[in-house]
Amino acid sequence: MGDLFAWLFSFFIIIAIIGLLIYQLMCLADLELDYINPYDTASRINNVVLPEFVTQGILCALHLISGHWFTFLLCLPCLYYNVKVYSQRRHQVDVTEIFNHLPWEKKQRLLKLSFHAILLMMSIFWMIWSVVDD
Repeated sequence: MGDLFAWLFSFFIIIAIIGLLIYQLMCLADLELDYINPYDTASRINNVVLPEFVTQGILCALHLISGHWFTFLLCLPCLYYNVKVYSQRRHQVDVTEIFNHLPWEKKQRLLKLSFHAILLMMSIFWMIWSVVDD
């Protein structure tokens, strides 16, 4: 029963991360289409970057504590990247350089989104597997 709750909690954490990434992509798309100004875009994205990083860390710790080693090792590169970006102080979007970095920012968030979509599918599979196994 513990595995079921771990996978269920993992499912909701991944959904939260995906929601944050989609919100960031929507802000970048609005900026690209000139619906919103760069200052508002940067402030909106910067408000959700740190919660995304913390949530990713919680997800990684959850897999470590629950003993799901493969999923933990799968989440570790993304956590390492987040820690590296945060320690180099490149985690926040700069208002003055946002148009120059727009393609890179979108590509980075799309890669994270695809990674978390795969993680979500794995989480759903293992959640169903743990229900059937019990």
